[in-house]
Amino acid sequence: MIEQFLLHLRRIARKLWFRVVLISVLSLLALLLAPLAKPLLPDSLSEDFGREAVLPVLTILASGMLAVTTFSLNVMVSAYRTAASMATPRVYRLLLEDTVTHRVLATFVGGFIFSLSGVILFRARYYTPEGALVVFGITIVVVFLIVGAILRWIDHLSGLGSMDHTLRLIESRTRDSMRARLDAPCLGGQCSDSGGVPAGAVVIPAARSGFVRFAGMAQLDELAQEAGTEITLARAPGEYILRGQPVAWATGGDNDFCKAASKAVDIGDVRSFDQDPSFGLTLLAETAQRALSPGINDPGTAIEVMGRLGRLLWETMPADEISSTRKPDFPNVKVPPVTARHLLRCAFPPIARSGSESPSVMGWMQKTLEELESHSNPEMAKAAAEMRKELGEGGSG
Repeated sequence: MIEQFLLHLRRIARKLWFRVVLISVLSLLALLLAPLAKPLLPDSLSEDFGREAVLPVLTILASGMLAVTTFSLNVMVSAYRTAASMATPRVYRLLLEDTVTHRVLATFVGGFIFSLSGVILFRARYYTPEGALVVFGITIVVVFLIVGAILRWIDHLSGLGSMDHTLRLIESRTRDSMRARLDAPCLGGQCSDSGGVPAGAVVIPAARSGFVRFAGMAQLDELAQEAGTEITLARAPGEYILRGQPVAWATGGDNDFCKAASKAVDIGDVRSFDQDPSFGLTLLAETAQRALSPGINDPGTAIEVMGRLGRLLWETMPADEISSTRKPDFPNVKVPPVTARHLLRCAFPPIARSGSESPSVMGWMQKTLEELESHSNPEMAKAAAEMRKELGEGGSG
């Protein structure tokens, strides 16, 4: 349960509203608790930096921050829609998790809430002269934060929504996902062999239809250990499943055990980067396909995408095929491995289908696969050689 709670907490933290609410609450707390700090300040300063000094500043901030926030939200939505139309519609959800945008907009909204609430509290005679001095000091800090956020926003707007920014964002999230799989091959469990149904297996049905997004390995391992059984995932993160189909099998267990194990596997409407390293490769391939469409006809972007794909596969390929040398963290759970061939099939055949009429694109693809043939991992080298031969013969995989 702790693992599932942390998963939901991470997903909430990636939402724009989370930071906005957090900063707004902190702003209100700073205003409400300001009178408590008045014993720490000299009385002489309250005459020069009191109500008459801070109230005009708060009024200006209240009117200015509302306009800046509204303008920034319009720019953000427009840039994200442009990026989604140029790359792939699925990148929109990734762009919504942009932390720089979150921090900037949260600062703007927090500044607006702070200044508007401050004006209201001053009009309500909430502050003594000493309390007004504390608010003045906090206001100076808020002004510096807003100026810094504006400068950061100006710099960020120069690339927001551009193809370069979108591709960097996809590659960065994909790299993180693939490195996480490197650190925990087969999600930290045992790697299942052929994916066949274990003898005498009990079906653990999917609670709903959708994509497998996250497998709570710690919870599954604990359940299997308590029941004296072994769990084998039937669907890895990223695969689609219908409600009632086997999401996993167990060598034993009753109905309560199966229900508890089913709840440990998160299934949603859309794929997630959390445990699915191939999702980012699919997004990059879809971006290249969009660039090669007749309406856009941009082989340069497709070539750049293949450069990023080659870099990701070369540097951060999950080492599931050599995971037998590592001691699993969750020995009672088996997970289908992410193979080199699977990663290559997510990356290159879709581009080959759309770029078969472009010699430059196909030539670059052959070059990338040829370089991957010299990969230190023999499984990747073999898979790259097979795919280069297959695509070179005109197949699309």
